Amino acid sequence: MKIAVIGANGKAGRLIVEEAQNRCHEVLAIVRDRSKLDVNFNVLEKDVLSLERDDLMNLDVLINALGAGTQDPILYQDATKHLIEVLENLPKLRYLVVGGAGSLFTDSSMTKALYETETFPEVIYPTAMNMAKALELLRDSSIQWTFFSPAIQFDFKGRRTGEYQLGSEWVILNQAKDSYISYADYVIALMDEVEKPQFICKRFTAVSER
Repeated sequence: MKIAVIGANGKAGRLIVEEAQNRCHEVLAIVRDRSKLDVNFNVLEKDVLSLERDDLMNLDVLINALGAGTQDPILYQDATKHLIEVLENLPKLRYLVVGGAGSLFTDSSMTKALYETETFPEVIYPTAMNMAKALELLRDSSIQWTFFSPAIQFDFKGRRTGEYQLGSEWVILNQAKDSYISYADYVIALMDEVEKPQFICKRFTAVSER
């Protein structure tokens, strides 16, 4: 497959690129500053809000691993609106988002999201809220989207087990009763979804063991 990764120089983006290459996919890295990327694959140096149909038209899959974080959280909504407009003209292109855990519902009743709870950290509330709004924009769109929320504990240094458990709209727990996944196992689950789609126009989540 031909796969592009927005934010390919970020923590998740780099691992996604590596996993995609290891699976023999053709990768295009989309970054704002190519000098921050060790280049051994194709690179498009462009801001996400400047992407156009011609930049993406030969792709099979577009993965958004944008890391706006707490500095510019509204970018999650702005980027989603822009990419929906672009991808509406590319109906065969799949769009996958590295989402956040904050938009997950607390349980299967789906009455309250994590970011709406009283104990949710104030410092990351704007990021979680904007990512939740971005998810709603995708739900209302006509494109082929998939939104992948990690577990609450999203561990960059965690080990690669190669095994994970899938969920859908609410927080799930691993065998140790933790909402936990390593970046390494998250990326495996993401690329498995790329290769064998189960969640077209849906959100999903996953947990792994420590």
